[in-house]
Amino acid sequence: MSAPQTALTGCLMPEQTAPTGCLAPIDKDGLEKLIAAGKADPRVIKTLKCKTVAEGRFRHANYIRNLAPYIVDEPPGLLGDDTAPNPSEASLAALGSCLAVGLHANAVHRGWTVRKLELQLEGDLNITAVWGTGDVSEKPVGFTDVRVKVDMECDGVPKEEIDALIAHVTKWSPVANTFVRPVNLEVALG
Repeated sequence: MSAPQTALTGCLMPEQTAPTGCLAPIDKDGLEKLIAAGKADPRVIKTLKCKTVAEGRFRHANYIRNLAPYIVDEPPGLLGDDTAPNPSEASLAALGSCLAVGLHANAVHRGWTVRKLELQLEGDLNITAVWGTGDVSEKPVGFTDVRVKVDMECDGVPKEEIDALIAHVTKWSPVANTFVRPVNLEVALG
C-alpha cells in the first residue's frame, strides 16, 4: 500500500510517521488571512510573554502560553546538568526556527513545493566573563559571529530564486532582526 499524497504539496506522507523527504503542508488559506491582516494594519504590536523559574543549579523552566515548560540548562563544562540546551544554544534554535518558518511560509505563498528544509547554525562567543563573575575586562559579550547554512530544495525552483528567498526571509525574520539591531532592554527588580 502506498502512502497518501497531499493535495497542497504533492508530497508523499507516510502514515503515522513524520515526513522525511518533504515538509508537511501548512494551511495556505490561513497564511493568506495572516498576510491580509498584516497588510490591513501594519502597526499592530503583539507582546509575547515568558515566565522563567529557576529549578536548581543552572536548570530553568520557561513557561510560555499554556505549553509544557521549555527547559534550559547548561552543559557540565558550565556547571549544569546537561538536560537541555543552554541559553545561547536556545537562542540559536530560536533563530533557526524563525528562519525556517519564514522560508516555509514564503515558499508556500509562492506556490513552491518544499522537498527539504534544514538549517545548520553555529555561533562564536567568548564565555570567559562567566556571567560577570570571571574575567570582566572589556570584550564583546554574547555572539560575535553567527553562521547559518540553509539546505532547501523546492521542485523546479532554481538556486538563484532560493538564494533571493533566503535574503528576503532574513530581512523580515523577527529573531534575525533581534540578533542584528539594538533592542530596548529593561531588567529590573519586579
